[in-house]
Amino acid sequence: QVQLVESGGGLVQAGGSLRLSCAASGSIFGIGAMGWYRQAPGKQRELVATITSRDRTNYADSVKGRFTILRDNAKNTVYLEMNSLKPEDTAVYYCNVDVRTFTYWGQGTQVTVSS
Repeated sequence: QVQLVESGGGLVQAGGSLRLSCAASGSIFGIGAMGWYRQAPGKQRELVATITSRDRTNYADSVKGRFTILRDNAKNTVYLEMNSLKPEDTAVYYCNVDVRTFTYWGQGTQVTVSS
């Protein structure tokens, strides 16, 4: 079993910054790609950013140049550094981790950007 613990969400003014963290623990041998998704009220969950085990990254067009995904393999942790936040970035953010043939999800952390 794999557990994902997210932290770092909160309320921030437009233009501000936040850093999300997601730490994986448990049976995590063979951890692969890690990523962040988000879901705003009334909308479908969407990809924000992913990072492979070889540090190849992929970003949604809406966050390119503002968000950075990083991983610390020694800590089994993935981060999402969010700058120049906009009200439209308001959502619940979920981390996502592939371990062997399974995909695990965090519990979600709320990010609210006020205008």
